[in-house]
Amino acid sequence: MTRPVPLIAALLGLICLIAAVMYFAMPASSLPGFFPGYEAASSAHHHYTHGVAALVVALVLFAFAWFQSKPKRA
Repeated sequence: MTRPVPLIAALLGLICLIAAVMYFAMPASSLPGFFPGYEAASSAHHHYTHGVAALVVALVLFAFAWFQSKPKRA
């Protein structure tokens, strides 16, 4: 991957994948304050829909990076 677009897409996909894991694994009160869905008073509420959305975006970005990294046909 010598071109910048696939590299950037793959890095953004990795960030979205990490966010998805955090949404699945952490309750809303343990999420970082800048994450959508952060609730300070929440006890055990997980944001599964946020996690699914982040996972779908990550998969789309990985697919985009993969297709963009293929050699161009002449």
